[in-house]
Amino acid sequence: MSANKQNLGSNLAKVDSHEISSQEYDELPDLTEVDLEHGVWKIAGKEVTPVEGKVAFHLELKKKKINITLDPDVLGWYRAQAGGRGYQTLINATLREAMTIHTIEETMRRVIREELNR
Repeated sequence: MSANKQNLGSNLAKVDSHEISSQEYDELPDLTEVDLEHGVWKIAGKEVTPVEGKVAFHLELKKKKINITLDPDVLGWYRAQAGGRGYQTLINATLREAMTIHTIEETMRRVIREELNR
């Protein structure tokens, strides 16, 4: 490791263990339509028109019907939390939250490591 990196006093274990707070999420700027207009739409690595990109994006957002086997107590808990109806939406929201947290933590770790390696 170079002398410059040693002088950073970095502690990747501390970075890895950091849990991102809701306040930190609030500090991120919202993307606007203007921001999105500066982007390039790609599907499978191939550049497409904005119209094709938006159509593909909306099709991908459509919910998919699946069959899943859950333990009776898990299903009962979600049904009770939702008041009977809407339990599938609650399950979906829980899965999305778990997925998003994992993704953001991994992204933050990667970005911080890249910055420390500069």
